[in-house]
Amino acid sequence: MTVLVPMSESEYAAYLKDAVPDFARDKVTSGQWAKENAQDLARAGFEELLPQGLATPDNFLYEIRATPEGPAIGVLWFAVQDRAGKKVAYVYDVLVRPEHRNKGHATRAFLALEEMAPSLGLAGIGLHVFGHNTRAHALYVRLGYHVTNINMFKGIGRTRA
Repeated sequence: MTVLVPMSESEYAAYLKDAVPDFARDKVTSGQWAKENAQDLARAGFEELLPQGLATPDNFLYEIRATPEGPAIGVLWFAVQDRAGKKVAYVYDVLVRPEHRNKGHATRAFLALEEMAPSLGLAGIGLHVFGHNTRAHALYVRLGYHVTNINMFKGIGRTRA
């Protein structure tokens, strides 16, 4: 069993403590940002997307739990957005803590999101996956997501990424 529980303020603070550096690291790994200013850019990105924290309109941050009363083992964050004239959930982050990975929690968290989406008036779910995150990409393909865009990059000379 995996359940989604609205995130608490304490879990939100803990989430940001790890999410900002993780996002910065992914942007550096993907070649999009320089290491020197990645932390500042990541922090600014979170502040822009969640200016009111958990109270930011149309944003939903959930703790992923193995049971309703159990401890948080991960996070699922999505925002309601308009895409092609329809409201959709756009998943900004899904994270399962390392000690709980490979047990199906991410799969079940996405299935729980699919179940709740109609009650929110949502017609679909979108997300982004970094090219270097092959495990996440494989999960999304297994869940029925399809590629809508592909961005590519090739470093030249000393700037090779």
